[in-house]
Amino acid sequence: MHNQTNKNDLLIEKYQYTRNLTLQIVEPLEIEDFGIQTMVDVSPPKWHLAHTTWFFEEFVLMDHKPGYSYNLEGARKLFNSYYETLNKPFPRSKRGLISRPTVREVLDYRSAVDEEIIGLFNKGDELDEKLYSLILLGIHHEQQHQELLMTDIKYNFSINPLRPSYKESLHDASRNSTVSTLKWDHFNGGITSIGTNNQDFSFDNEQPAHKHFLYPFAIANRPATNGEYLEFIEDNGYTNAVNWLSDGWETVLREKWSTPLYWENIDGIWYEFTLSGLKPLEKNQPVSHISFYEADAFARWSGYRLPTEQEWEHAFQDIPVEGKLLENLLFNEKYESDKTTFGTVWEWTSSPYTRYPQSARSEGALGEYNAKFMSNQMVLRGGSSATPRNHIRATYRNFFQPDKRWQFSGLRLAKEER
Repeated sequence: MHNQTNKNDLLIEKYQYTRNLTLQIVEPLEIEDFGIQTMVDVSPPKWHLAHTTWFFEEFVLMDHKPGYSYNLEGARKLFNSYYETLNKPFPRSKRGLISRPTVREVLDYRSAVDEEIIGLFNKGDELDEKLYSLILLGIHHEQQHQELLMTDIKYNFSINPLRPSYKESLHDASRNSTVSTLKWDHFNGGITSIGTNNQDFSFDNEQPAHKHFLYPFAIANRPATNGEYLEFIEDNGYTNAVNWLSDGWETVLREKWSTPLYWENIDGIWYEFTLSGLKPLEKNQPVSHISFYEADAFARWSGYRLPTEQEWEHAFQDIPVEGKLLENLLFNEKYESDKTTFGTVWEWTSSPYTRYPQSARSEGALGEYNAKFMSNQMVLRGGSSATPRNHIRATYRNFFQPDKRWQFSGLRLAKEER
């Protein structure tokens, strides 16, 4: 009983911390910022606040509190993201058109649902395993949306020609002013274990642990930098088709890409839009906001390649989770270590997002959480400066379509070993 109580105490502490951290993310925003949606991939901050709350309401309260009904009228109609088994979701591209409920009503909605969730812990009963697991999933779901909040706010601000600042003096995707020499970590290959059976918490797409054969390989000790990527640009990297996959080359021509997403050349000087506004490009920072196509093209131009997700996980599976993560960014804590495995930028791999051997899809609507996206997406590893500190791990599989650039996405080089 004591162990169960302690487990419940830790869960409610994590719940409250996570819900409060979301409010800290939106604290610098003005009321006009909460409803903006500048492209289909971006959701308004107000929508994120409501959707993460609806998730707890839909999957926890509706099933585990007898007689509970939706606190906010129309919540399922407006804030269901993509769970088709529940009802027809409101179109993603039109989330910015939802003026009502107001920001204040959404914040009140969050408070009301928080009170109900906390009430589940105050009954004095042990939480059954299913309820415990659902609340824990809701916490990790909200942590994913905390990262999306940061990336969406940044993109929304970037399209404003005034280049507004979300918050002054943030160390946006940065670490030290110096960069370590590029070196290679060598691995002999052979049979390795990939994935996890962690019963504490892991997403279904990380399960189960399974055997995988690796050929000998080497992986870089750090991500590629802005300075290195600038050399690629200056060597006509974006205009030489030989660097690109066919789909990537078509995308470059169609979208007229010539730099990473937030770069600008003004009077011969390179700048990058950050969460603190437009700043001179720091060449020693890891390159960020590039697509899989750009990462792959840079790797080919460099004479190397991207790692597979299995190579990445094998190389870093025993490394402690240290790095530049959301708490550093949000609270302006400068990360001084030269450890660059986790955080700062998500690292594109060459692996398509597919199911693991013998993986099982969850029943019901939650079966739509990850598995239904296993098509036309590529895997990223390692977390970013917008990833919450206790959310990332070596087995974590992020995934996006290969042309997406608004996330904090970069790359780490790999090569064959003969």
